[in-house]
Amino acid sequence: MPLALLALAVGAFGIGTTEFVMMGLLPDVADDLHISIPTAGHLVSAYALGVVIGAPLLAAATARMSRRKVLIALMGLFVAGNALSAFAPDYHWLLAARFLSGLPHGAFFGVGAVVATNLVAPERKARSVSLMFLGLTVANVAGVPVATLMGQHLGWRATFLGVSAIGVAAIASLALLIPRDHAHAPAGGLRGELAALRSLPVWLALGTTVAGFGALFSAYSYITPMLTESAGYADGSVTLLLALFGVGATAGNLVGGRLADHSLRGTLFGGLLSLVAVLALFPVLMATQWSAAVAVTLLGVAAFITGSPLQLMVMEKASAAPSLASSANQAAFNLANAGGAWIGGLALAAGFGATSPALAGAVLAVLGLVVAAIAYGVDRRRAGAVAGGVVAGGSGRLVATHVPSHAERVRR
Repeated sequence: MPLALLALAVGAFGIGTTEFVMMGLLPDVADDLHISIPTAGHLVSAYALGVVIGAPLLAAATARMSRRKVLIALMGLFVAGNALSAFAPDYHWLLAARFLSGLPHGAFFGVGAVVATNLVAPERKARSVSLMFLGLTVANVAGVPVATLMGQHLGWRATFLGVSAIGVAAIASLALLIPRDHAHAPAGGLRGELAALRSLPVWLALGTTVAGFGALFSAYSYITPMLTESAGYADGSVTLLLALFGVGATAGNLVGGRLADHSLRGTLFGGLLSLVAVLALFPVLMATQWSAAVAVTLLGVAAFITGSPLQLMVMEKASAAPSLASSANQAAFNLANAGGAWIGGLALAAGFGATSPALAGAVLAVLGLVVAAIAYGVDRRRAGAVAGGVVAGGSGRLVATHVPSHAERVRR
């Protein structure tokens, strides 16, 4: 695997850290800015909104630019957003800075996935995407806990300055390691990129992302009350258990990338089936502390097995112009974050118990399987129609074959 993938992983590490660290810093930010914790929670939503809006807009706006330059520019915007967060004088400035920080998120992963697959042989495409995503999953294991501790001991502003430094390191890595010959702009430009979104298979792949990762966030958004109320863990143990989720996500991401290079569709179906099983077993697994720890780890594994296959599938369905569709998949991921948390919250509000969000997630994972099956059926039908057209076209014509004369054969 080329070293250029390391540069993409560094950028992903910084993005993953800033996305999730705010959740651990909410009390500190609320206390410093004299706002309530629910109001501070809007800072998480502002980032997610930036991702959803920025992913398609920035990918479309930069469609004719060199992908290498786009990645560097997006990381520059990331650094600016986090630096402004560190120096925000009040809540409203911080809200705007968090929105700005989220804008480059989806486009970076979308364009980065296209660059990553262009750097390797076709049989290693899924692994290349998984190695870029490795930065995101490792951020949950190391980046977020370290950044949270930094914020608690040095102040939350120091955290965002630290994340800005990671962004600067990513810019240097991208400039040094991304080869210019693998980062050219797509020939189709903006029109070709927009045309990719008119494809039914692309929308079915995006729908699978929303349902599949909505299943994850339906449970993960309420993992703390599950661990404390059902499994009996103390509040102070939750951080360590969330690190186990990050370990599982890292393992699932690497395994999914390797398996998807052998069978993209098989890995996707297997990952979704595993997610259904894990979520359905949550009420049982949350009964004891040791099995709850296993459940959290398995949740990370099952969910992130599907990450690379889904990203690669969207890119393949929009192979003529993959950057916008690939970025749209990141927007779909964040829609899944918001939608899954909302559905899990409905289950809790209805009084179905602390583990009910996991069961709601299992239903969403089944929906993801249904959408993936429909996508498979559409692909089969289209492939059959193309094959039938070729056979019909070939059988309806007599092709005249020129037989060379003896003199022609002598000249040859």
